[in-house]
Amino acid sequence: MFNGILDTRVIAAPMAGGTSTVRFVEAVHRAGGLGFLAAGYKTVDAMRDEVRAARSAGIRFGMNVFMPDMRQLQPSADERERLERYRGTLRDDAARYGVDVPALKLDDDDAWQGKVDELLLDPVELVSFTFGLPEAATVARFRRAGTVVLATVTSRAEAEFARDRGVDALVVQHSSAGGHSGAFLDEGTRTAAGTGAPSTTADLVREVRAAVGLPLIAAGALSDAAAVKAALAAGAEAAQVGTALLRTEESGARQLHKDALASDRFTETRLTRAFTGRYARALVNEFVRDHGDAPEGYPAIHHLTAPIRAAAAGAGDAERLNLWAGTEWRKARQGSVAEVMESLLSRA
Repeated sequence: MFNGILDTRVIAAPMAGGTSTVRFVEAVHRAGGLGFLAAGYKTVDAMRDEVRAARSAGIRFGMNVFMPDMRQLQPSADERERLERYRGTLRDDAARYGVDVPALKLDDDDAWQGKVDELLLDPVELVSFTFGLPEAATVARFRRAGTVVLATVTSRAEAEFARDRGVDALVVQHSSAGGHSGAFLDEGTRTAAGTGAPSTTADLVREVRAAVGLPLIAAGALSDAAAVKAALAAGAEAAQVGTALLRTEESGARQLHKDALASDRFTETRLTRAFTGRYARALVNEFVRDHGDAPEGYPAIHHLTAPIRAAAAGAGDAERLNLWAGTEWRKARQGSVAEVMESLLSRA
């Protein structure tokens, strides 16, 4: 049984950008869960160092890898013009903190292929892919190396695509999830934006369960034991949680972000491309409201807004920080990872 491989009903989502540290993933492991490190935005060397640190800690863990969209890395003249126009709209935000908006930069997440090569050379137990999948031959190489391969999907079509690529299991992500949507097909992009999506995570799990025979891990608005139980009852082997763990002591999230999740100042979340050029669910702040027309363009827009976000964090200004949060963010609580995990596992 696949859950025998996981050996838990609760998985900590890989949260790139500093949240999913080795300390955080170790705390999840010690509390009876399974954590994923995040290779996104890291160099190959930094990813390798985290793998070594996690192994030295004697814990089980997985590694999440962002799959680059080659269409985004080779924009047409019209797409490049839209990105340049958006770059111009960021100058006032940057001027608040005395920083510059950098020149347009197109890359593949700091040597994506190098990360794949490293993980094949020195395999880890589990690897998950987000924003797409490598070719079937590469998936097969991971499996021959003894790595369990998971794919993040947001729709039935993406689930069928991933099944045909030969993955072992699926992370079924509903649009209510905080942070980036893993959508990579056109249908998934529409559902990520809330068009035609099943109304709940459990509904999406049931839809995917009816279409493919792979083990499923549910993700999206699973911030308490009741939501976890509903996802499992719908047919998931486990629940993947992110926002529920953001405010914990071991989380590597900025304190400004943790405080915002508990603040009455923020009253809703929204899917936005304002910060990175990909749809991601965040608390609605001034930056989200001011840049509702942000074009598609990941990771180019991520690089354009990076100095603004860093400066806003340094200034203690939550209005221009990417405050990733799922729709049930108000249930995120302070305390240790162990305390939150106990509450999530109590009925699972």
